[in-house]
Amino acid sequence: MNELYPLKFRPLFQEKIWGGQKIRTRLGLDFSPLPNCGEAWVLSGVEDSQTEVSNGFLKGNELNELVEVFMDDLVGEKVFEKYRNRFPVLIKFIDSSEYLSIQVHPNDKLAAKRKAGSGKSEMWYILDADNDAELITGFRHEVDPKTYLDHLKNKKLKEILNVEKAGKGDVFFIPAGRVHALGPGILLAEIQQTSDTTYRIYDWDRVDEKGNSRELHTELALEAIDFSVPPSYKTHYSRIENKTAHLVENEHFTANLLDLTQALRKDYSHLDSFVIFLCLEGTAQVVHENGQESITRGEVLLLPAMLERALLTPLPECRLLEIYIAG
Repeated sequence: MNELYPLKFRPLFQEKIWGGQKIRTRLGLDFSPLPNCGEAWVLSGVEDSQTEVSNGFLKGNELNELVEVFMDDLVGEKVFEKYRNRFPVLIKFIDSSEYLSIQVHPNDKLAAKRKAGSGKSEMWYILDADNDAELITGFRHEVDPKTYLDHLKNKKLKEILNVEKAGKGDVFFIPAGRVHALGPGILLAEIQQTSDTTYRIYDWDRVDEKGNSRELHTELALEAIDFSVPPSYKTHYSRIENKTAHLVENEHFTANLLDLTQALRKDYSHLDSFVIFLCLEGTAQVVHENGQESITRGEVLLLPAMLERALLTPLPECRLLEIYIAG
């Protein structure tokens, strides 16, 4: 069997009623044929929406096929034991030219109860935002289900929701159960559990070209919602050039930021996990024991678990997200 190597993937593009042009113009993923491309799935093991390898001898293989063949060599022993043949992390770029629907995702327990696969916790890294861009995450203050339903019925839901200004470099962790919605003028990278289960709460009374409203999931959403209010909704972190800036860590994924102007050696021998590099800006060369590979803005590179060391060299500078499962 040929040696595993860092894998690149061909994105999947999705037309959305609220989508825009920034995935093409800002990220350079200009091979999307869609007029309103809302999402680019750059690494996906979602059934019927899997990304395919675009480099090396494994070119054309779907992600979960590789997990089935290479198992713990690709994803790590503990990760394979837990998730089996389904890659556990989904990576997207999202471009919102209008408000997305107000929505919520179930946690693992509720998703299992409803036979809906895994739950869905996610993280947003804001790549670009208009001056007045905003997003919704959670409630402004604690409310009970009756108050929530009253506001929903009277189309005043936004009055009780927490609205945050969105700026370049901002990070928001959206755990399962947190009501949320992106506002217009935002381009972001999303790191999430491999799940496509979304309960749509309110869609701003939009209709499609045929005059039809999108389906709402009022009852399904109600049981999924976490009504608690945390001390802060925004993730606070310190960005230091050529060092690892820790952003988010939870049982589903860890995400760090790497701002590089010089080469950085990474030792992953302590991990029992794959490592994903998502290139947000610039270009980087990744040198490993079996060769080297480069990634540029908008691309993702999957470093198999068996490759425990890498030298990251910016050309001449780059910004990467580093994602793995801590164990």
